[in-house]
Amino acid sequence: MSSDTLAKVATAPSPRDPDASPAEPRIVPRPRVGQWTAAVVVLVLLALAADSVVRNEAFQWDVVAGHFTSAAVLRGLGLTLWLTALVMALGFTLGTLLAMGRLSDNPVLRAVSWGYVWFFRSMPILVQLLFWFNIGALYPQVFGVKTVDLLGPVTIAVIGLTLHEAAYAAEVVRGGILSVDRGQVEAARSLGLGRWRRWRRIVLPQAMRSIVPPAGNMLIGTLKGTSIVSVIAVQDLLYSVQLVYHRTYQVIPLLMVATIWYVVVTSVLSVGQYYVERHYARGSERSR
Repeated sequence: MSSDTLAKVATAPSPRDPDASPAEPRIVPRPRVGQWTAAVVVLVLLALAADSVVRNEAFQWDVVAGHFTSAAVLRGLGLTLWLTALVMALGFTLGTLLAMGRLSDNPVLRAVSWGYVWFFRSMPILVQLLFWFNIGALYPQVFGVKTVDLLGPVTIAVIGLTLHEAAYAAEVVRGGILSVDRGQVEAARSLGLGRWRRWRRIVLPQAMRSIVPPAGNMLIGTLKGTSIVSVIAVQDLLYSVQLVYHRTYQVIPLLMVATIWYVVVTSVLSVGQYYVERHYARGSERSR
């Protein structure tokens, strides 16, 4: 044995050496019996619910599978997706203009923008659709054309949903703009950047961090909210399955077809929202 090894052995504290430092106590967390019990109960209830749904013959899963990709359902789904995309694009375009009006120094623009938001947020969307559907009673002709010929059900749905969404989009955009630090705008102004460049390069990129999450929720809400246009005979996804079960009397399986499609599309949109949020949250704590 070498001399270095002997020195280490000689200087090493003996297990019984009273001068040796005691070992640090190991912290053992208290078992969380209540949380694990609640988790087990929840899992059992979910398993029972799933079993009842799968094994319940009243759902008629064979009928669900037969109609899930039928031509009528896919046409209704296509109209629902088109209506959602168009309403969101038009709604946020108008909403952005309204938000800029509310933030304007012009008192007239501020008052008109505030009045629009107040009015259309106060009126239920169903009432708006029924009002536009019966607008011919107030204005039988517009520019020499009969109103009933000018405004079909799909056009009325686009108008009603867009006016409704624009009121909420205006508040979302306004809140995002107000979340940007005022010092950023002042610094850009001191560098000689014009108003449009300040908005495009400084304000909007930072405001998108606050705009994207509620905008994503609005998109999903609009997708589901388009089902209300079935009351004015627009053949969206819900109205398409209604036409089928009015003929076959298979109400539950056809409603399950619509439900599953809504769940699928909403899930895809939620995934897309996650990646868009992560893109605009780069460099901030929310990107972690």
